[in-house]
Amino acid sequence: MLGNRAGRLELTMDQTRERFLHDMELAGLAERTRSHYLDAVRDYSKFFGRSPKELGHEDLRVWSKHLLDSGVGDGRLRQHFSALKFLYAKTLARPDAVAFLSFRGKTGPLLDILSAEQVERVLASLRRPHIRMLFTTMYATGMRLKEARYLETHDINAQRGVIVVKCAKGGKERLVPLSQTLHSQLREYWKTERPTAPFLFPSTRTADPVCPDVPRKALKLAAKQAGITTKVSPHTMRHCFATHMLEAGVELRTIQVMLGHTSIHTTTRYSRVATGLIANAADLLSLLPVQRR
Repeated sequence: MLGNRAGRLELTMDQTRERFLHDMELAGLAERTRSHYLDAVRDYSKFFGRSPKELGHEDLRVWSKHLLDSGVGDGRLRQHFSALKFLYAKTLARPDAVAFLSFRGKTGPLLDILSAEQVERVLASLRRPHIRMLFTTMYATGMRLKEARYLETHDINAQRGVIVVKCAKGGKERLVPLSQTLHSQLREYWKTERPTAPFLFPSTRTADPVCPDVPRKALKLAAKQAGITTKVSPHTMRHCFATHMLEAGVELRTIQVMLGHTSIHTTTRYSRVATGLIANAADLLSLLPVQRR
């Protein structure tokens, strides 16, 4: 009897796992996100020794308390809760079971944003043309490193003034701006460097996109040579794009679309570091009657 019960349990868990994987793929979740969610559900199921299909509201409360008591960090806790919310709401069709789960509010530390002059110094310090053009494109469009690495020549639409980002997070295509300045620089780069098709920024050894470690190391060295003391990573260019766009008067909603953020709340964090907006705030003291005498 025990052997039969174990066999049925394993079959139930396998069925749930396959449906869970299918639903995540259907939702367009990134491969890394799917992996994190699968690990979280596996931990949850292992804790009780039963399939999630056999677990319910009270079990979820026990598990959430266990996670909190074990000192899991906020980031990992969000992954666990997001995985369970997806599992029960989508795969098991029992959204009420996870309705009580809430995420801790977290603003996090302020982002390190480079000034336009600092960005120019960093770009000028990049010696290899294809790496300099890669980060120039990232700063001008707000693309992630992976998105820029996989850019192909036919993704550039000069007539419409946009670039199609196909290798985006979550598999969701989007459009980013192609300014006249960026277009001119890309054309000059194409003429002089003749990158191996189809990628704009291929590896120097293969026909694949440039290895991510190459631009990361080059940027770190360039920042040091440019005299930048704060941490500079490829994602810094994306942060600078969003912040500088906001300071230039572009609306948050437009920036949200260009960055590919699902929620506007993710984009609003750039309001905290847009020093141009803060520095130009009204001088309230000058409006006081006593100050005008």
